[in-house]
Amino acid sequence: MLVEMKNVVRRFADVTAVDGVTLALDRGEVVVIIGPSGSGKSTLLRCLNALEEIQSGEIVIDGLQIDRNHRKIHQVRLEVGMVFQQFNLFPHLSVLGNVNLAQVVVRGRTKTEAAGISGELLGKVGLADKIDAFPAQLSGGQKQRVAIARALAMNPKIMLFDEATSALDPEMIGEVLEVMKQLADEGMTMLVVTHEIGFAREVADRVVFLDEGRIVEAGPPDVILVSPENPRTREFLAKVL
Repeated sequence: MLVEMKNVVRRFADVTAVDGVTLALDRGEVVVIIGPSGSGKSTLLRCLNALEEIQSGEIVIDGLQIDRNHRKIHQVRLEVGMVFQQFNLFPHLSVLGNVNLAQVVVRGRTKTEAAGISGELLGKVGLADKIDAFPAQLSGGQKQRVAIARALAMNPKIMLFDEATSALDPEMIGEVLEVMKQLADEGMTMLVVTHEIGFAREVADRVVFLDEGRIVEAGPPDVILVSPENPRTREFLAKVL
């Protein structure tokens, strides 16, 4: 088991964003989380990367437990790649510079080593010809693909995608989803928050429906997306399909 979450709780004042979630991922598994806005999906992902501190429960990633020990949190973050809704690229750095930076500063690679890895990954996401471009010269889909390459450059054991296509124009969504599908085909462990039900149907090993911070229903996509048992799941899918 690569990831284990047991009874995870995250509260903000009087709001319980994540309410007793228990979920595990095997290596190479792709799990897609769906649910209405405000259901705790993004918060759950941020808990996994220790960007949010949990009040109770347990999170273990590849044998490392997330707690208040900052050394362990740093170790965990080295194993977890995260792609956000917004691209968070440094505007003053080239595409190559953006992908190189964390490799040099955090992983301790030389600039030459980092550049070799960056070039390979930028080719993988279809941006070999944009290495010297700056973020302002890129489309939204291209920026998100740079963000994916940057996360992959850290050699993560799991990739978290937090609605990675929600800020994109419709014609750019497909190019990012194709990269994500390729990663899934190559065996990358992935936890994906998305509203792209077609992607979930095609790529997910399991689909998790989250509502009000709780897992309402989970199972294979051909069950959850076609004939869910829970009325709340059926109600949600009726609105988005």
